[in-house]
Amino acid sequence: MGQAGNRSYTSERELPETVPVFPLEGALLLPGGQMPLNIFEPRYIEMIDAALAGERVIGMIQPRLDGAQNASGDPELCAVGCLGRVTSVTETGDGRYLITLHGIVRFRVVEEVDAGAPYRVCRVKAFLADLDLGAGADDVDREGLLRAFRQYLEANQLEADWDSVVKASNETLVNALCMMSPYGAAEKQALLEAPDLKTRAETLIAITEISLAREGEDGGARTLQ
Repeated sequence: MGQAGNRSYTSERELPETVPVFPLEGALLLPGGQMPLNIFEPRYIEMIDAALAGERVIGMIQPRLDGAQNASGDPELCAVGCLGRVTSVTETGDGRYLITLHGIVRFRVVEEVDAGAPYRVCRVKAFLADLDLGAGADDVDREGLLRAFRQYLEANQLEADWDSVVKASNETLVNALCMMSPYGAAEKQALLEAPDLKTRAETLIAITEISLAREGEDGGARTLQ
């Protein structure tokens, strides 16, 4: 069962088939994860208004990695994104929304549809296996993941609340580390498309090890973006 704020999702019929989508490069929302967003463009303000008036669900997705554009000049979309429920909204007084999205399930884009709105809308097919948030958690290489995370922190002279990290469940640990990782759009998409928690953890470990090796070759370290 997926839980997002006050709403539980247990089956396909509880998930929308058509959703407004928010294309944002480098953004990674995963099932069970929470993403804060600062909404200021008028079309996305209208998108949030529409979501709040309906099922409170939007799709987070990246523009396609090759930079391709459609006939309207908008960036083509990656094939896979993640549905998120708007669980909190703050109006800033200057026309912006500060919202929090809670990830529900990943989805595959079936087609983009013309909904007569200034924002983009897609018909989607949900990854129903994501409703079982803990699936594969027992197979995660927790020690390897923690080791890679610690090495990254040390290499970049960063600190973390280690007590909270080690107490987190495998599911929370994997998805939180993926979402907070400073890697680029291609790496974020690879993490999103990993079929299960075990593979997602392995992918994050591999990306981190490659990053550390490159930093070693460059003789320096980079900071979190």
